[in-house]
Amino acid sequence: MTTQTQIQNGHLDWLEAESIHIIREVVAECENPALLFSGGKDSVVLLALARKAFQLGNRAVQLPFPLVHIDTGHNYPEVIRFRDEQVARLNARLVVGHVEDSIARGTVVLRKATDSRNAAQAVTLLETIAENGFDALMGGARRDEEKARAKERIFSFRDEFGQWDPKAQRPELWSLYNAKLHKGENMRVFPISNWTELDIWQYIARENLALPPIYYSHKREVVRRKGLLVPVTALTPKGAHEHSEILDVRFRTVGDISCTCPVASTAKTALDIIQETAVADISERSATRLDDQASEAAMEKRKKEGYF
Repeated sequence: MTTQTQIQNGHLDWLEAESIHIIREVVAECENPALLFSGGKDSVVLLALARKAFQLGNRAVQLPFPLVHIDTGHNYPEVIRFRDEQVARLNARLVVGHVEDSIARGTVVLRKATDSRNAAQAVTLLETIAENGFDALMGGARRDEEKARAKERIFSFRDEFGQWDPKAQRPELWSLYNAKLHKGENMRVFPISNWTELDIWQYIARENLALPPIYYSHKREVVRRKGLLVPVTALTPKGAHEHSEILDVRFRTVGDISCTCPVASTAKTALDIIQETAVADISERSATRLDDQASEAAMEKRKKEGYF
C-alpha cells in the first residue's frame, strides 16, 4: 500500500506576497526593466506573479515591461510553441535574442555545430541588454537549484561588463533593496529566489498554471550516460556502442537540448509531481544538467561571465 506524503502549502501566500513586492520594487526603482520568459516552469510562475502584481480589478493586465527570451536555436520545440502561445494570449511584447545572430556576428564561436550553446547565451544576453537598454532583468532562478545561485542576492548587481562578483554584492537587510546603478551597469533580480522546487509545483497546482507538456510523463528514447538519461536527438545522438531505451520520463528543468536531460517518471499531473518532489534527495539541476557536471564551479564560472 502506497502512503501519500502530507504536504502543507499555507506558506505560499507569504512567498507570493514577497515576490509581488520585489516585482513592484523593480518597476518603481528601475528605468527600463524586463522579465526573462523562456516558457519553463519557473518563468511561468514568475509571469503569473507579475500579472498579479499589476492586476487592477477585472481589467486586462498590461505588463509595464517586455518579456525577454534568449533563444539558443537548440530549444525543445514544445517549449518554444508554449512560449509563443502564452505571449499571444497575454498580448505581451516579447524580445528574443538569438544565439544564431551572435554566431553570425562572430561574437560567439563554437568548435562545431552540435556544441552546447548554453554557455554562449551569456554573450547574446549581454548584447540584447545593450541593444534594448535594459537596466534590470527579472529571472526565475532559485537558491535551492545550485550552489552558486544559493549565495546570490535577490537584487544581483552586475558590472559594466555584465559580470557577477559574489564578493561585491549589496546587503539586503529588512527586505530593503538598492537598485542604484551607474551607466552601463545592470541588475539581475530574482523574485522567487526564496522558493523551492516543491513550492513551485505547489503553486502551479494551486493556481492551475499551464506548462509545456514535456514537464509531465511521456515516452521518450534515451540512453544512459554519466548517470543521466540523455534524450536521443539530432544534437545528442546515440553513440555507436550505446543502447537506447524507450522510457516514461519527464523534465524537471528545461533548457538547451544539448545539456538538459529528463528523469524517469510516471507523474502525469502537478499533484503527482508534488509527491515525487517531496521525497527527492537530489536537486533538479544535479539530476538533469550535463553542463553543471563539467566542474564543481561550472555555474559560478558562467555567472561571472554574464550568465543568467
